[in-house]
Amino acid sequence: MFYPLEFFIGLRYTRAKRRNHFISFISVISILGIAIGVATLITVLSVMNGFEKELRERILGMVSHATISPVDDGIPDWEKLIEQAKQNPLVIGAAPYIEGEGLMKSGSSVHGVSIRGVLPEYETTVSEVGEKMVEGDLRGLEPGKYGIVLGRELAMLMGVGVGDAVILITPQANVTPVGVLPRMRRFTVVGIFEVGMEIYDRALALLHMQDAAALMRVGDAGVSGVRLKLSDMMQAREVAAELAETLEGHYWISDWTRQHVNFFKAVEMEKHVMFVILTLILTVAVFNIVSTLVMVVTDKQSDIAILRTLGLSPAGVMKIFIIQGVVIGFVGAFCGVVFGALLALNAEQIVAFLEQIFHVKFLSPDVYYISKLPSDLHWSDVGVVGLVSFVLSVLATLYPAWRAAKIQPAEALRYE
Repeated sequence: MFYPLEFFIGLRYTRAKRRNHFISFISVISILGIAIGVATLITVLSVMNGFEKELRERILGMVSHATISPVDDGIPDWEKLIEQAKQNPLVIGAAPYIEGEGLMKSGSSVHGVSIRGVLPEYETTVSEVGEKMVEGDLRGLEPGKYGIVLGRELAMLMGVGVGDAVILITPQANVTPVGVLPRMRRFTVVGIFEVGMEIYDRALALLHMQDAAALMRVGDAGVSGVRLKLSDMMQAREVAAELAETLEGHYWISDWTRQHVNFFKAVEMEKHVMFVILTLILTVAVFNIVSTLVMVVTDKQSDIAILRTLGLSPAGVMKIFIIQGVVIGFVGAFCGVVFGALLALNAEQIVAFLEQIFHVKFLSPDVYYISKLPSDLHWSDVGVVGLVSFVLSVLATLYPAWRAAKIQPAEALRYE
């Protein structure tokens, strides 16, 4: 097979010879440095993707993909609104709710809570709270029985369990002969849930919607809104726009991308910052190519001079060392991509194995709410990391190659 002269010589310079073992050793170190940098970058990005996906799923397991809220107070005919919303093929679940704030009291313990009135048969179609029950059942919320379902941490703070009583106090006032007093009602704990998010496990209380309406004196028309679940949550913004055009009446329609935009923007920014930081570390490894090629140029001055006297142009000399650097960068990037992808795909099993060997727990569920290391490999990230490492490798070859092209044959052969 025919190879161009520059390609042949460039590949030959990457192989060890008797007098330049040290240069070949530096080449191997350069390859390993690039491979480790690429693998680390891919693994870290995959783990961050995994954490983002885990948080998104846990948040969206309790909140809706989209929410229909009234412009005025209450939605008197929410059943009709649900029927209209479900005409959109992407809407697979809908549930009304009443929302409010209050204080919960049990003995000497008092804690602020977010109150959500729900219909259990509807709620299970839009959230995973029914699947996250650790005690009791969501169906224990029956109208007129004044039952309540609490988050696990909230129940621990209040020191209550299933069957115990708590008192809910709301800002709505009662006028009595002794003055204006806040409304309060005794509720019985019928269930405890745990979703693994402090914002819900510590501060959310679920009531039957009829009991919530009676407690907050909003009546049957006081529904705060309708929560929707979509078959594809990534199309939430498009569905919200379509519903805004098709629903009869005046409603405010929001989706999860707007409700939690600051949180997900912060996660995305953290991912971008981590990518930049690790790319800088990768750049340090790529600079080994510069030192390797500079050493090769110094060692091969006489060879370069002979090639120049035989008619090889300065551009040809540059190609020789660019090819050598590109080969080092390509091999390093390829090995890093393969190793990083394998590591990211098996991160959970690897961490579990290390925990078993060293008898440690890297992710304590009491601290992180996540007991396993999540990893979500995006092949687009793999492609970007591999491309960036290869481009950096090519750029690192330019100065040594330019320096080699500037060697004058007469000066290089003067003392040979």
